Amino acid sequence: MALLDWINEATGPVVKGAGVTLRAPRAGDHEAWAALRQTSYAYLQPWEPSWPEDDLTRAAFKRRLTIYAREMEAGNAWPFFIFADVDQALVGAITLSNVRRGVAETGTLGYWIGQPHAKRGYGTAAVRAMVAYAFKDLNLHRVEAACVPANLASRRVLEKAGFELEGRARAYLKINGAWADHLLFGVVNDGAARGG
Repeated sequence: MALLDWINEATGPVVKGAGVTLRAPRAGDHEAWAALRQTSYAYLQPWEPSWPEDDLTRAAFKRRLTIYAREMEAGNAWPFFIFADVDQALVGAITLSNVRRGVAETGTLGYWIGQPHAKRGYGTAAVRAMVAYAFKDLNLHRVEAACVPANLASRRVLEKAGFELEGRARAYLKINGAWADHLLFGVVNDGAARGG
């Protein structure tokens, strides 16, 4: 499929979870995505890298989709938007990135849920669905994740989804403009049944 077609149509895997559907972002998602990110700015910014000035513009979104398409085509990342099954509303996003093959067979998970949809179980359902997809469909052996120690809600989501705390990394990622320590989590495909 041509890159432009992918950006407009976003065909690809659709992952079902408990009350959520994950699918690749499309050009037509811009308005809902930008509105949710803008509404949730103060809620999300303490836990995320600083946003570029033009982050919510249509041009920046198109650039983002181009990067997503290339990463998926190469098998390096699987970015999805999270939709609530109850009303099909966009509630957040989740990405399995930095996928490594060979001796590692692993990827790194990151996600966000917009403030209007927080504390409704969407994050947990999406993380569980993505881990199941990583193990069953992508045949990965391990999924890793990290969160700022103060982000107790994200830690609870990861633990509910089967992740185990593995340690702490100093100055791991630049969050909200400053290098921040992170708690490191991992889950291994040990054959245990996991689902969305």
